[in-house]
Amino acid sequence: MLLDSASLYFRAYFGVPDTLRSPQGEPVNAVRGLLDFIARLVHDHRPDQLVACMDADWRPQWRVDLVPSYKTHRVAEAAEDGEEEVPDTLAPQVPVIEQVLDALGIARVGSPGYEADDVIGTLTARAKGQVQIVTGDRDLFQLVDDARAITVLYPVKGMGNLQVTNDALLLEKYGVRGAQYADMAALRGDPSDGLPGVKGIGEKTAAQLINEYGDLAAIRAAALDVGSRLTPARRRNIVEGAAYLDVAPKVVRVADDAPLPPFDPALPREPLDPMTLEELSARWGLGTSLERVLEALATR
Repeated sequence: MLLDSASLYFRAYFGVPDTLRSPQGEPVNAVRGLLDFIARLVHDHRPDQLVACMDADWRPQWRVDLVPSYKTHRVAEAAEDGEEEVPDTLAPQVPVIEQVLDALGIARVGSPGYEADDVIGTLTARAKGQVQIVTGDRDLFQLVDDARAITVLYPVKGMGNLQVTNDALLLEKYGVRGAQYADMAALRGDPSDGLPGVKGIGEKTAAQLINEYGDLAAIRAAALDVGSRLTPARRRNIVEGAAYLDVAPKVVRVADDAPLPPFDPALPREPLDPMTLEELSARWGLGTSLERVLEALATR
């Protein structure tokens, strides 16, 4: 089981009331919400291995070099260091989350110059058995592969209502399989990531083109073929989008070769550092959220 950690703690932060506070009065809603998520996931799915995948670089320079608009709107206008705009009361909770995961003994893995998505893509490529990816980010649908038993657990409402995303569901909802999802995403673009897409091509049209021609390369070849079935306007838009389409696939596709440090993915049955965990629980008032995680680990 691979956790898109930032996606989940952002979801916890916005979904759990900030009235959950430490004994000193600091908000701990993201910390406790993420712990509740993990407890529910371990209890319901009983993974043997679990990795919390981290954003060592939320906006890698190599992606920005290819598409300068990549995630630009997520950078706070007032920020001088290019850091992602994170709510003031969430940022202080992230180090606490990291400390708690480490004390529990849950593997926490990032890679300099890569996003959590790329860590997930790399671990998925290396995997020999079933993989469950837990994320609220549709970009990771591109990793779905029924033949390899790779699914995405996509939260619809909390961890109690997860959409089990496989190729059949993607075909039903989007008209493409997991292996085709990145091509569709490149064509349609994604304003939330600063990807413009090709003029006049939305999600449905992108899926239709992929189903008709097979992949992005074949669509681009058809645009250069005056005898193809593409309308003149669509042909023109694809040709005019050539510079974007030259680089977009590399930006959209998650890496499968990110360098990763050594780590142990085995999910522990008891905490790695119980003394530190006890201190963290007392300092931050983790209470029943931590108890639920420990119970889920011990009884899985």
